[in-house]
Order: sequence, then C-alpha cells, then structure tokens
Amino acid sequence: MADDAHHAPGPFDGPGLFHGYDHGGFFCELFSRIATDPAAALIHQRLCAMDPADLARRAAVAEAELYALGITFTVYSDKDTIDRILPFDLIPRVIAAGEWDVIERGVRQRVAALNHFLWDIYHGQKILRDGVVPAGLVLGNPNYRPEMVGLDVPGGIYVHVCGTDIVRDHEGRFLVLEDNARTPSGVSYVIENRHMMQRVFSDLMEGLDIAPVGNYGMKLQQALAGIAPSRGSEPQVVLLSPGIYNSAYFEHIFLAREMGVPLVEGRDLVVEDGRVWMRTTAGLAPVDAIYRRLNDDFLDPDVFRPDSQLGVRGLIDVWRNGRVVVANAVGTGVADDKAIYAYMPRIIRYYLSEEPILANVQTNICAEPEGLAYTLDHLHELVTKPVGESGGYGLIVGPHASQAELQQFRAQLLADPANYISQPMIRLSVAPTLCEGVLSPRHIDLRPFAITGRDSWVLPGGLTRVALRAGSLVVNSSQGGGSKDTWVLR
Repeated sequence: MADDAHHAPGPFDGPGLFHGYDHGGFFCELFSRIATDPAAALIHQRLCAMDPADLARRAAVAEAELYALGITFTVYSDKDTIDRILPFDLIPRVIAAGEWDVIERGVRQRVAALNHFLWDIYHGQKILRDGVVPAGLVLGNPNYRPEMVGLDVPGGIYVHVCGTDIVRDHEGRFLVLEDNARTPSGVSYVIENRHMMQRVFSDLMEGLDIAPVGNYGMKLQQALAGIAPSRGSEPQVVLLSPGIYNSAYFEHIFLAREMGVPLVEGRDLVVEDGRVWMRTTAGLAPVDAIYRRLNDDFLDPDVFRPDSQLGVRGLIDVWRNGRVVVANAVGTGVADDKAIYAYMPRIIRYYLSEEPILANVQTNICAEPEGLAYTLDHLHELVTKPVGESGGYGLIVGPHASQAELQQFRAQLLADPANYISQPMIRLSVAPTLCEGVLSPRHIDLRPFAITGRDSWVLPGGLTRVALRAGSLVVNSSQGGGSKDTWVLR
C-alpha cells in the first residue's frame, strides 16, 4: 500500500493552498497516491488552483448550514456549550477501490466472527470451554447479560449495525483499533457530509466516480424487515430513542427519516397479547422490528433496571418468543469490550478458519500479569485506556503526558488493572485539512458502518474523523475532533 512518496522529507514547495505543507514523515492520504492515482492527482491539481479566500468562504457556508440544520452532538462535561456542531473539514479523505476492497472484506469478516462469538457465549460456550478466550473475561464482564442465555435471536444475528474503527500506520497498513457493536453512532454525519460537499464543493467532485452513501437508511430498514417475524404483510420497523436529551438525538431523527420508519420512545410502545404495539392516532399498530438506540439497562424494566422510564415493559419476553426483532441485540457489549478485542484474531480463526484480513493493533491486557507488568514498565511509551469507556475518555497517551500525569495514572492502573489495556502509539496517517486558511496535515481514522440482515453490507466510505489540534491523535468529537467526507473511488 505504501510507497516512497509519504516518506519524502521537508515541506511541499508547490503553489497555493499546499505551500509549506509538510506531512512530517507520516503516511499522507493524498500525497501517498498522487504519483500513481489519476483521481488523487486531479483532486490535488484542483485544490492547488483554488483561491484560499474562496475556500474559506465555502467553509464558512458549510459551518453556517450545519448550525441551521441542527446537526449537533452533546458534550455533557461542558457546562457552557453543551450542544455543538461537529466541525466539518471541506478537504475529502480519498480511498482507492483496491484499498476499499480490503477494508470491506475485513469488516465483513469481523462482523461474522462477532456474531458467531456472541451466539456461542449465550449458548454452548464452546470457545470458553476450549480455552480460546478466558471464561472470566466474558462471564465476569459487566456487559455480559445472563438474561440472554438461550435466547435464539433471528438468524443468529446479534450485531445488526457495527462501526469498526480503523487506523492507518506510517507504513500505510490498515489496522483495527476497536469494534463498536452496541449502538455505534456517527453514520448521520457520513450522509450529511456528502450532502454538504455536493452543495458547496461540487466542482471538486466533478468527473470522479465516487461511491454513493445515501442508501444507508434504506439498507438498514430492509435488513431489519428481512429478519422480522412474518405476518404476511410488510413488517413494521421503528427506531426507539431515549428522547431529546440523548447526545445523539439528532442522529435518531435523521435515521428514522432516512429509513422511512416512525421514531418512538418507550412510552409510545406497549406489550399486549404477546406482541409489541405502537400507539398511533388510529389506535394500536403492531411492531415487528425495533432498532433501539438506548442502553441495555433501560430497555425493559421487568428484566433490567426496574426504575427505567425509557424502555418497554415486557419487551424481552416478546423477543424471547420470537415475535419481535431487537437490533442490536442485548449483551453485544461483551464483543466490543477492549479486552475481548485483543482476542479477535483468535476468534476469527476459531469460528471462520481464516486469517484476519485486517490486523489488530498489538494489545496488552492489564488483567493479565505479563500485560500489566509490560504496561507499567512502558507507560510513557504506550496509549493506555479503560476497557469500558468510549469517546476518548479516561485514556492517557504516554509520550504526550507529563510525569505527574503518568504517576497519577499509574496509581489508577494499579488500583484496578482489569479495567485497562495498553497499545503502542500508532503513527496515524494524516490528511490535508483546512486550518487557519492553509492546508495542514492532521491525523485521521475511519469508521465504516456494516449492516447485517440476511447478509452483510458495508457502507462505501464511512466516518473519517480528524484530530483538528496540531499533533493531536485523539479524533473523538467529544475531545475536539471533526469529520471529513470519505470518497471511495470506483
């Protein structure tokens, strides 16, 4: 994948927006392919010819539109500015067809292995008895749900929607950073980013064969309808949201509209006569499939938290009796636990008898003595993070931390080693990003979204997140990151 272009030292001496651009030896998503990819060369040529003032104007228009559309996420830790737009960078991330083929096959392979794993741990637990994955790591996991044991989910599918976080290292290799198998978010930005580019930067796209992303909602609705209990009519799919105070509520509204299904809250659904029903102005209407965007604990007060006001009383019994589909299934949190992630190559080999198409980042499990010892000895070199957190919270980037921060984190690690894993700091690839009127390299990752019904389909592209602060490796929106449109060239 890599060539010598991304290792060239020194700044780019070309004209216009790229003058002084220096990727610092990191793999650059644009410059690494200019010499060999005509589409990348054309994009580069068009950007070089652009007037910086015009690009700044377009960026301002895009930001104003995001505000007007209400495309926001919530940061609960910020008392001053809770709701924010996700910063959008106009310079796209480009993925060649051959590269996308590797990503797509790798994501589908991981989703298949995750579904086999989840079926097994909630049924025969053969992988635990064979010692491939430590039983304590699964059965003692807070996301393991004993209530799911023996529940035969339709088609053996637990992970209907998966967001796989992928990074690229300094050699151009794609590596999986983590699997998001519970309620992965962000696909609304993928679609809105494309709409935004078509409105404000269509001239950059002209003549390029870019894979579309606008059919995601239709694909998700079809996947859920395809495995819903058959009643001899078109199955009714709904999207279940916790409500307006959820951080991803914009996405819930967006996806319900894209899927063409009702957006409901727990109070809109009721269980009667062994079925789930939706309250409508015309009376009760049957519900066959629920795409739920609330956590396990709140889904059914009869089974989980009795004080939940967000879920549907009796839902799990209806599901257990095969009269409704719930996506993603309860208990999938075990599969996207960062400690289980370390065993994914073994899980793939165990169930699929295949080698992983996408490699993991080397991972040290601090619950294991050797993993803890190595992490403590190399804390200043590693990225160490809690297994149950997301959004970039609770981690420490050793090379960027002060001695005081390392000492404080060391105490946390020793107090609860089972809560942590560590990984080497990957030299993430960079992409040109508009920063203060010029194009500068910023680190990025990629979250492709896979939908699984009767088969698996991967949205061509995904969410490219970008660390907007110079030198930062943390791309999460809650930590100041933004996003780019992702172009898969066909």
